[in-house]
Amino acid sequence: MIRIKSNAEVELIRESALLVSATLAELASLLKPGVTTSMLDRRAEEFINDNKAVPSFKNYRGYPFATCISVNDAVVHGFPNNKELKEGDLISIDVGVYKNGFHGDSAYTFGLSPVAELHQLLMKVTRESLLLGIEKAVSGNRVGDISFAIQDFAERKYKFGVVRELVGHGLGKQLHEDPQVPNYGKKGSGPKLKDNMVIAIEPMINLGTKDVIYDADGWTVRTKDAAFSAHYEHTVCIKRGKADILSSFDKIILAEANNAHLLSNY
Repeated sequence: MIRIKSNAEVELIRESALLVSATLAELASLLKPGVTTSMLDRRAEEFINDNKAVPSFKNYRGYPFATCISVNDAVVHGFPNNKELKEGDLISIDVGVYKNGFHGDSAYTFGLSPVAELHQLLMKVTRESLLLGIEKAVSGNRVGDISFAIQDFAERKYKFGVVRELVGHGLGKQLHEDPQVPNYGKKGSGPKLKDNMVIAIEPMINLGTKDVIYDADGWTVRTKDAAFSAHYEHTVCIKRGKADILSSFDKIILAEANNAHLLSNY
């Protein structure tokens, strides 16, 4: 069942989503060669707890960490570990926060400079596909309009692989609610979008094949051909005319610009 939020509930979701954004900005300030994703995960949990919230992901269906940190050919749900990051790595960090009874969810892909030109293009296309999807997240459209916009841009125009097995979703009191929001599909298909529906739109785009495999941990998703992947996500409220983006990349972009080790995405 799709749950329509009240205006007050939307503002509580915004508060959680903006805390996710602040957490991602905090991690952006720490990224450099030699840092481990385990250290980043610990810092994220501390930061979230210091802001009187809890990580949405930790212990969710048995997931053991506060964040999902997926490096290079890992698409999503990567386990933080003690392997040191290095120049040229793409690091996709997905964070969820639960505060005041509601979840926020956002993800961002960082590049440790120098980043290969083709990988820079992958990041750019994935970001832009997210924005194109958000443009269609308005009352009266259907979920398939979001899905088509993402797939048409990334797959038809750039021939990148759009992951099928993992999708965006509704969120609110639960981390995952209806409707599912695939990153591929047909215009005019799927549930109708209505005012104050809240969804997470999150294109996962691969440089090569769309096909994925799972690590032995049962969580980490990788590209089948070991090509790099990128992942960006916003929490979005459906409105008439123009979607209301409840999360924000502004602080993250500023943190990137102030970190000499990071490729500036904008």
